Amino acid sequence: MIGIATNMWFWVIFIAFVLAMLALDLGVFHRKIHVVRPKEASIWVSVWVGLAFLFAGGLYLVYGHHVALTFLTGYVIEESLSIDNIFVMVLIFEYFKVPAICQHRVLFYGILGALVMRGLFIGLGTVLLARFHWVIYVFGAMLIVTGIRMALKQDEEFEGDRNPVVRAARKILPLTPEFHGKHFFIVQNGRKLATPLFLVLVLVEVTDLVFAIDSIPAIFGVTRDPFIVFTSNIFAILGLRSLYFLLAAVVDRFYLLKYGIAIILTFVGVKMIGEPWFHIEILASLAVIVGVLGASIAASLIWPRRQSGPPFARPAGDETGSMFGSGPRRE
Repeated sequence: MIGIATNMWFWVIFIAFVLAMLALDLGVFHRKIHVVRPKEASIWVSVWVGLAFLFAGGLYLVYGHHVALTFLTGYVIEESLSIDNIFVMVLIFEYFKVPAICQHRVLFYGILGALVMRGLFIGLGTVLLARFHWVIYVFGAMLIVTGIRMALKQDEEFEGDRNPVVRAARKILPLTPEFHGKHFFIVQNGRKLATPLFLVLVLVEVTDLVFAIDSIPAIFGVTRDPFIVFTSNIFAILGLRSLYFLLAAVVDRFYLLKYGIAIILTFVGVKMIGEPWFHIEILASLAVIVGVLGASIAASLIWPRRQSGPPFARPAGDETGSMFGSGPRRE
């Protein structure tokens, strides 16, 4: 049997599927720019999650339960990190006051860039691991350090004027002071200018780049098969837009989620470094990841920040729960 990583037809069919879904999304369902409501978002979240489980079912039929569970484990890791990504997107959109009607357009093109970046990162990681096995220990150490920093780091307010990406973009790009509908660029007096919407798109791309530095090593801690790594990443990214519109208004309630993600990253890092001495079955890994993720979400809902809770709970408004800091305080 040809391995998934070396079966070119799997790659061709999957990439064709992704391109078809993106074309369907932009060309049919979102042909007219509109505000995405939670009901519409919930339908699309169900579609993407359903497709991911259907894909896992296909892997089960062709390659057996181990490959299917490996994909699901990677998918859950990527989805959990995607939720933390949503925290940051909320901060960016709120800070720049991006019109709700334009947010889907930014996320759509942001995800196109993310697909390319993730593909390049996965390709690079695969080559490095194939040639230098010790890289797996570097990846593991990175995840442990990131997990510890995430758990200990105190959140800070997002200040766009001090953000190095924003400052660099304003020096390089001629920017208009206001939005111009859905346009990333406009022409004024014969001069092409970028709008603030394009600046927000740049920030979204950089944010995904930062998250990729953690998410790609994390998935390599589950499997070395580049096809499983790629597909689990892509399914999580494709569902990110809908998940954003579903959770954006309530995501700050999950203020303990970052501690759950920190534990997951540390767990995967230890698993990678300890590979020569012990082996954790994929089903046990999936159970740990789902259990920690579920417990952090449940704890956030059981002990809201406005009520008495665990010793590490802070008053509402001080933080969103993301490792990248909090946004402006809500009154």
